Amino acid sequence: MALFEGNVGAPPPSFGRPAAMSQPVWLSSDAAVNTGNNAQHQVPPPLYTPAATDRPYRFSFYSNTHPSTIHARSLSELPAEGQSFEDLFCGVGSSSRRINNRAGSEDVCTWWLDIMSPTDEEMKLLSKVFNIHPLTTEDIQMEEIREKIELFRNYYLVCFRSFDQDPYSPTYLEPLNMYIVVFREGILSFHFRQTPHPQNVRRRIKQLKDYISVTSDWISYALIDDITDAFGPLIQNIEYEVDSIDELVLILKEAEQSDMLRRIGTCRKKVMGLLRLMGNKADVVKGLAKRCNENWSIAPKSDIGLYLSDIQDHLITMTQNLNHYEKILSRSHSNYLAQISIEMTDANNQINDVLSKLTALGTVLIPMNLITGLWGMNVHVPGQEAGGYAWFASIIGGLVGFALLGGFLTYKLMVRR
Repeated sequence: MALFEGNVGAPPPSFGRPAAMSQPVWLSSDAAVNTGNNAQHQVPPPLYTPAATDRPYRFSFYSNTHPSTIHARSLSELPAEGQSFEDLFCGVGSSSRRINNRAGSEDVCTWWLDIMSPTDEEMKLLSKVFNIHPLTTEDIQMEEIREKIELFRNYYLVCFRSFDQDPYSPTYLEPLNMYIVVFREGILSFHFRQTPHPQNVRRRIKQLKDYISVTSDWISYALIDDITDAFGPLIQNIEYEVDSIDELVLILKEAEQSDMLRRIGTCRKKVMGLLRLMGNKADVVKGLAKRCNENWSIAPKSDIGLYLSDIQDHLITMTQNLNHYEKILSRSHSNYLAQISIEMTDANNQINDVLSKLTALGTVLIPMNLITGLWGMNVHVPGQEAGGYAWFASIIGGLVGFALLGGFLTYKLMVRR
């Protein structure tokens, strides 16, 4: 079963449902299964078995000659009943609407087939039909992670990397590769996980259809631009976090220091993850924009080069900002460690001060203990044979005088320090 999105109403005759398939569903929003704000439009109950709904819509076909986007679970579900693939891609046999062209040139049919998680058999079929080079097929099947642009005889390939963020983990940014094969007549896009970028671009086309000429180069630019814009909110949040850390790192209380270290570590992990994702995006876009001004038959047209240059400026700015935030976090980390070192030094100084006082006290009491300790031993005590307590009083007085003198000298020594 194929699912259509576009204007609400009855589907055109050329898109009638096949005999073995259920009635196609038409939505007014761009979402394939979510009606959004158009919930007032009643969707007919499905006529297929529940097992058929378990398979996701992996194929999305857009053409500026059709009023809606077709979503299907397999390639065989894309054409309508009695319609061939050639007619589908060329816009033949459909109730074609007039293609808006801002430049006033002749109408051109532009198609876009978005594919999620293609199988080996589907890749072989698409490679054979569209004459895709084996190197391109291998890059897509092996999920080549290096971002690049490659020009071939009848198309050019753009490997651009987005991200899949886990909402329960702010530091988890899983790379998501987008492979864009751009022909003169249309575009093939491949990805291996759900991503909102194709839907965002189709919504953008719908909003700007009266002001732009939708070409394959423009769709390619729009995908790259939407991927680039997806990094903006993350970088903005990092900027707020970095400013907060930079202001609080030197004024936090001792009980809050452990939390600050965690914040610094988490923010630096996010920055490094984004820097890894940004990679050489600016170089890829720069190379693509450079091809626009060269005499390449398959490269984008020169007017797309202006849009690509704008994306390049955004990428360079974001990369510079991330590098700047990394320097601020590195400085904040150093300031945090310096503050911890100062506090540890103060604590050591206080301990040393207490120990020095105890040492001075011990210096006074140990000699007294040594002398008085002799009285408890079987030795001769001075004045033992003499009568009275004169010797005893003299010894006690000498010890008290020694203690007072030692205490006075210790106090003077501590005051000088």
